[in-house]
Amino acid sequence: MQNLLPEPPATLLPADDKAVAALAEAEQVDTDESYADVAARFPAFSAAWAMLASRALAAGQPVAAYAYARTGYHRGLDQLRRSGWKGSGPVPWSHGPNRGFLRCLHALSRAADEIGESDEAARCAQFLRDCDPAAGDALSSV
Repeated sequence: MQNLLPEPPATLLPADDKAVAALAEAEQVDTDESYADVAARFPAFSAAWAMLASRALAAGQPVAAYAYARTGYHRGLDQLRRSGWKGSGPVPWSHGPNRGFLRCLHALSRAADEIGESDEAARCAQFLRDCDPAAGDALSSV
């Protein structure tokens, strides 16, 4: 059976130049505190939460990673909805401002798996692929 409905348009999150600059400064320092400062100053900026989640996973702290990733994921969902996303459709990895949300989704899948939430891990992994298979490919080596 062929789907006759067109695919929804891609959702492109708006850029936040101040938050991006703050994250670049945090990367120069490269400490948990520098990334936490960016998340505190720009709580809707999923990329900061994704960095915190990634660092927590690397440090063997899956519960902290889960909390960071879930926060960034939900903040990203809020932004997606404000940008016209209706619960489905592409969220392209190629659009830089989308990457924080997609990284949080990936980290949430990994952290959920590490704490034994296999159903949630699978749902998040599938959601990432549904958003953009390129995101899953890019992040699978992380």
